[in-house]
Amino acid sequence: MLDQTAVITLASSFSDPSDGEAFKSRDLVLLLLECTPAPFSRDQFTPGHVTASGLVLAPDDERVLLVHHRRLARWLLPGGHVESEDATAGAAARREVVEETSAALRGGDPPLAGIDVHGIPAKGSEPYHLHHDLIFLFHATSDRLQVSAESNEVAWCHPRDFELYVVPGNIRRAYRRVLSLI
Repeated sequence: MLDQTAVITLASSFSDPSDGEAFKSRDLVLLLLECTPAPFSRDQFTPGHVTASGLVLAPDDERVLLVHHRRLARWLLPGGHVESEDATAGAAARREVVEETSAALRGGDPPLAGIDVHGIPAKGSEPYHLHHDLIFLFHATSDRLQVSAESNEVAWCHPRDFELYVVPGNIRRAYRRVLSLI
């Protein structure tokens, strides 16, 4: 089970004054963590819950791993809900990346590369809600990937092709941020 205090410390450490949207998202994540009873529960819809994603760089450090999400019908980073067995938010992101893509990742604790709060459309009994997403940087050790049932497709995307894949702004900004880490 995630240590809520550790996640507060992690989110508090995120700082990129040049990225106002991520900075605002950081504040929303901190409010969620400090003021709600179950911030990691996928059943908490108001104001939402914490999720974890992976910005995975290919072995050449030049391409980003994307999944074409089946439900949302767009290209996104692999990621999703925190589970009770996840020891850390970074571990949750790693598990999600591997489940969704079978990517082979380097070991070690991944650094926080971004924060993004975004809306998720209603489906079935789930109302519209917010994902308070923590984005972690990973490095793949192989180009091999496999599509999961959650996705239509997986791909390595070069930044020059971000327009082709209609890559959202939060991913583009996180990618620019991680360039200083590699």
